[in-house]
Amino acid sequence: MYIVDCARVTKSYQQGRVTVQALKDVSLQIERGEFLAVAGPSGSGKTTLLNLVGGLDRLDSGNIMVAGQAFETMSQSQLANLRLHKIGFVFQAYNLIPVLSAIENVEYVMLLQGLPPRERRAKSRAILDEVGLEGKYHRRPAELSGGQQQRVAVARAIVSDPAIVLADEPTANLDSKTGQGLLEMMKQMNAEKRITFIFSTHDRMVMEYARRLIKLKDGHLVDDQTK
Repeated sequence: MYIVDCARVTKSYQQGRVTVQALKDVSLQIERGEFLAVAGPSGSGKTTLLNLVGGLDRLDSGNIMVAGQAFETMSQSQLANLRLHKIGFVFQAYNLIPVLSAIENVEYVMLLQGLPPRERRAKSRAILDEVGLEGKYHRRPAELSGGQQQRVAVARAIVSDPAIVLADEPTANLDSKTGQGLLEMMKQMNAEKRITFIFSTHDRMVMEYARRLIKLKDGHLVDDQTK
Protein backbone atom coordinates (compact mmCIF):
# COMPACT_ATOMS: atom_id res chain seq x y z
CA MET A 1 0.00 0.00 0.00
CA TYR A 2 1.29 3.46 -0.92
CA ILE A 3 1.68 6.02 1.87
CA VAL A 4 0.28 8.63 -0.57
CA ASP A 5 -1.89 7.83 -3.59
CA CYS A 6 -3.20 10.71 -5.70
CA ALA A 7 -5.57 9.81 -8.52
CA ARG A 8 -6.54 12.37 -11.18
CA VAL A 9 -6.37 15.27 -8.71
CA THR A 10 -7.75 18.60 -9.93
CA LYS A 11 -7.91 21.86 -7.98
CA SER A 12 -8.86 25.38 -9.08
CA TYR A 13 -9.07 28.72 -7.31
CA GLN A 14 -11.10 31.83 -7.95
CA GLN A 15 -9.05 35.01 -8.36
CA GLY A 16 -11.62 37.74 -8.76
CA ARG A 17 -13.62 36.74 -11.85
CA VAL A 18 -10.88 34.46 -13.15
CA THR A 19 -10.75 30.73 -12.43
CA VAL A 20 -7.14 29.51 -12.06
CA GLN A 21 -6.53 25.80 -12.37
CA ALA A 22 -3.72 25.03 -9.92
CA LEU A 23 -3.63 21.26 -10.59
CA LYS A 24 -4.98 19.41 -13.60
CA ASP A 25 -5.53 15.65 -13.53
CA VAL A 26 -2.40 14.85 -11.46
CA SER A 27 -1.80 11.21 -10.50
CA LEU A 28 1.14 9.92 -8.46
CA GLN A 29 1.96 7.28 -5.86
CA ILE A 30 4.53 7.60 -3.08
CA GLU A 31 6.03 4.69 -1.17
CA ARG A 32 6.72 4.81 2.54
CA GLY A 33 10.23 6.08 3.29
CA GLU A 34 10.72 8.11 0.10
CA PHE A 35 12.76 11.34 0.12
CA LEU A 36 11.01 13.23 -2.64
CA ALA A 37 10.95 16.77 -4.03
CA VAL A 38 8.22 18.46 -6.07
CA ALA A 39 9.72 21.20 -8.22
CA GLY A 40 8.50 23.71 -10.77
CA PRO A 41 8.19 27.46 -11.39
CA SER A 42 5.95 29.70 -9.31
CA GLY A 43 2.32 28.92 -10.07
CA SER A 44 3.07 25.35 -11.15
CA GLY A 45 0.97 23.85 -8.33
CA LYS A 46 3.69 22.67 -5.88
CA THR A 47 2.26 24.20 -2.71
CA THR A 48 -1.29 23.33 -3.77
CA LEU A 49 -0.27 19.68 -4.07
CA LEU A 50 1.31 19.69 -0.60
CA ASN A 51 -1.73 21.42 0.90
CA LEU A 52 -4.02 18.79 -0.63
CA VAL A 53 -1.88 15.87 0.53
CA GLY A 54 -1.76 17.44 4.00
CA GLY A 55 -5.53 17.77 4.13
CA LEU A 56 -5.24 21.56 4.47
CA ASP A 57 -7.38 22.08 1.37
CA ARG A 58 -10.09 20.14 -0.47
CA LEU A 59 -9.68 18.98 -4.06
CA ASP A 60 -12.27 19.63 -6.77
CA SER A 61 -12.14 16.14 -8.29
CA GLY A 62 -10.10 12.97 -8.12
CA ASN A 63 -9.07 11.24 -4.92
CA ILE A 64 -6.24 11.28 -2.39
CA MET A 65 -5.39 8.49 0.02
CA VAL A 66 -2.88 8.99 2.85
CA ALA A 67 -1.86 6.10 5.11
CA GLY A 68 -4.73 4.05 3.66
CA GLN A 69 -7.44 6.65 4.34
CA ALA A 70 -9.41 8.26 1.50
CA PHE A 71 -9.90 12.00 1.94
CA GLU A 72 -13.16 12.10 -0.01
CA THR A 73 -14.95 10.06 2.67
CA MET A 74 -13.49 11.94 5.67
CA SER A 75 -15.09 14.72 7.70
CA GLN A 76 -13.15 17.83 8.73
CA SER A 77 -12.63 16.41 12.23
CA GLN A 78 -11.35 13.12 10.80
CA LEU A 79 -8.94 15.03 8.55
CA ALA A 80 -7.74 17.07 11.52
CA ASN A 81 -7.13 13.86 13.47
CA LEU A 82 -5.17 12.39 10.55
CA ARG A 83 -3.02 15.53 10.35
CA LEU A 84 -2.41 15.46 14.09
CA HIS A 85 -1.22 11.85 14.20
CA LYS A 86 0.14 11.03 10.74
CA ILE A 87 1.47 14.24 9.12
CA GLY A 88 4.20 16.67 10.17
CA PHE A 89 4.49 20.10 8.57
CA VAL A 90 7.57 22.29 7.96
CA PHE A 91 6.80 25.72 6.51
CA GLN A 92 8.97 28.26 4.71
CA ALA A 93 8.23 30.87 7.42
CA TYR A 94 8.87 28.38 10.28
CA ASN A 95 5.41 29.08 11.85
CA LEU A 96 6.70 28.79 15.42
CA ILE A 97 4.60 30.25 18.22
CA PRO A 98 6.57 33.38 19.25
CA VAL A 99 5.59 33.39 22.95
CA LEU A 100 6.63 29.75 23.45
CA SER A 101 10.16 28.48 23.97
CA ALA A 102 11.79 25.99 21.61
CA ILE A 103 10.85 23.04 23.81
CA GLU A 104 7.29 24.31 24.26
CA ASN A 105 6.91 24.67 20.48
CA VAL A 106 8.06 21.07 20.01
CA GLU A 107 5.76 19.86 22.80
CA TYR A 108 2.70 21.56 21.32
CA VAL A 109 1.67 18.74 18.94
CA MET A 110 2.02 16.16 21.71
CA LEU A 111 -0.06 18.38 24.00
CA LEU A 112 -2.84 18.26 21.39
CA GLN A 113 -2.38 14.50 21.16
CA GLY A 114 -2.93 14.21 24.91
CA LEU A 115 0.48 12.85 25.92
CA PRO A 116 1.36 13.29 29.63
CA PRO A 117 3.69 16.21 30.52
CA ARG A 118 6.69 14.12 31.57
CA GLU A 119 6.64 12.11 28.32
CA ARG A 120 6.21 15.29 26.23
CA ARG A 121 9.17 16.96 27.90
CA ALA A 122 11.45 13.93 27.60
CA LYS A 123 10.67 13.39 23.90
CA SER A 124 11.08 17.11 23.16
CA ARG A 125 14.49 17.28 24.84
CA ALA A 126 15.65 14.17 22.98
CA ILE A 127 14.58 15.45 19.56
CA LEU A 128 16.04 18.93 20.14
CA ASP A 129 19.35 17.28 21.06
CA GLU A 130 19.10 15.20 17.89
CA VAL A 131 18.69 18.30 15.69
CA GLY A 132 21.65 20.04 17.35
CA LEU A 133 19.82 22.38 19.75
CA GLU A 134 20.96 20.97 23.07
CA GLY A 135 21.02 23.73 25.69
CA LYS A 136 18.69 25.99 23.69
CA TYR A 137 15.44 24.47 25.00
CA HIS A 138 14.18 27.63 26.67
CA ARG A 139 14.99 30.18 23.97
CA ARG A 140 12.07 31.77 22.19
CA PRO A 141 12.06 31.96 18.38
CA ALA A 142 13.27 35.59 18.36
CA GLU A 143 16.38 34.46 20.28
CA LEU A 144 17.27 31.84 17.65
CA SER A 145 18.81 32.19 14.17
CA GLY A 146 16.76 31.32 11.10
CA GLY A 147 18.49 27.96 10.79
CA GLN A 148 17.87 27.18 14.45
CA GLN A 149 14.19 28.14 14.11
CA GLN A 150 13.84 25.81 11.13
CA ARG A 151 15.47 23.02 13.17
CA VAL A 152 12.87 23.59 15.88
CA ALA A 153 10.19 23.37 13.18
CA VAL A 154 11.63 20.07 11.91
CA ALA A 155 11.84 18.74 15.48
CA ARG A 156 8.19 19.69 16.03
CA ALA A 157 7.21 17.96 12.76
CA ILE A 158 8.91 14.65 13.54
CA VAL A 159 8.73 14.35 17.35
CA SER A 160 5.55 12.27 17.30
CA ASP A 161 6.84 9.91 14.56
CA PRO A 162 4.44 10.87 11.75
CA ALA A 163 4.17 8.78 8.62
CA ILE A 164 4.87 11.82 6.40
CA VAL A 165 6.61 15.18 6.72
CA LEU A 166 5.50 17.83 4.22
CA ALA A 167 8.10 20.58 3.85
CA ASP A 168 7.11 23.66 1.81
CA GLU A 169 10.25 25.50 0.61
CA PRO A 170 12.09 24.64 3.87
CA THR A 171 15.43 26.15 2.76
CA ALA A 172 14.06 29.32 1.15
CA ASN A 173 15.03 31.66 4.02
CA LEU A 174 18.36 30.00 4.82
CA ASP A 175 21.89 30.49 3.48
CA SER A 176 23.27 27.56 1.50
CA LYS A 177 25.46 26.17 4.33
CA THR A 178 22.58 26.22 6.83
CA GLY A 179 20.22 24.75 4.23
CA GLN A 180 22.65 21.94 3.48
CA GLY A 181 22.96 21.14 7.19
CA LEU A 182 19.19 21.00 7.50
CA LEU A 183 18.89 18.67 4.49
CA GLU A 184 21.61 16.37 5.84
CA MET A 185 19.73 16.17 9.12
CA MET A 186 16.42 15.35 7.43
CA LYS A 187 18.08 12.80 5.15
CA GLN A 188 19.53 11.05 8.22
CA MET A 189 16.13 11.02 9.93
CA ASN A 190 14.55 9.65 6.77
CA ALA A 191 17.08 6.80 6.77
CA GLU A 192 16.84 6.05 10.49
CA LYS A 193 13.11 6.52 11.11
CA ARG A 194 11.71 5.73 7.63
CA ILE A 195 9.67 8.93 7.73
CA THR A 196 8.52 9.92 4.24
CA PHE A 197 9.70 13.43 3.34
CA ILE A 198 7.94 15.39 0.58
CA PHE A 199 9.40 18.80 -0.30
CA SER A 200 8.11 21.55 -2.52
CA THR A 201 11.03 23.62 -3.71
CA HIS A 202 12.71 26.01 -6.12
CA ASP A 203 16.09 25.17 -4.55
CA ARG A 204 18.48 23.23 -6.79
CA MET A 205 20.21 21.84 -3.70
CA VAL A 206 16.97 20.28 -2.42
CA MET A 207 16.39 18.73 -5.85
CA GLU A 208 19.89 17.23 -5.78
CA TYR A 209 19.36 15.74 -2.30
CA ALA A 210 16.00 14.21 -3.23
CA ARG A 211 16.04 10.58 -4.35
CA ARG A 212 12.97 11.20 -6.50
CA LEU A 213 12.15 14.42 -8.34
CA ILE A 214 8.67 15.28 -9.61
CA LYS A 215 8.25 18.34 -11.83
CA LEU A 216 5.06 20.32 -12.28
CA LYS A 217 4.31 22.92 -14.93
CA ASP A 218 1.06 24.87 -15.23
CA GLY A 219 -0.66 22.37 -12.93
CA HIS A 220 0.43 19.30 -14.91
CA LEU A 221 2.87 16.60 -13.82
CA VAL A 222 5.49 16.75 -16.59
CA ASP A 223 8.37 14.63 -15.21
CA ASP A 224 8.95 11.97 -12.55
CA GLN A 225 12.48 10.66 -12.08
CA THR A 226 13.94 8.35 -9.43
CA LYS A 227 17.71 8.57 -8.99
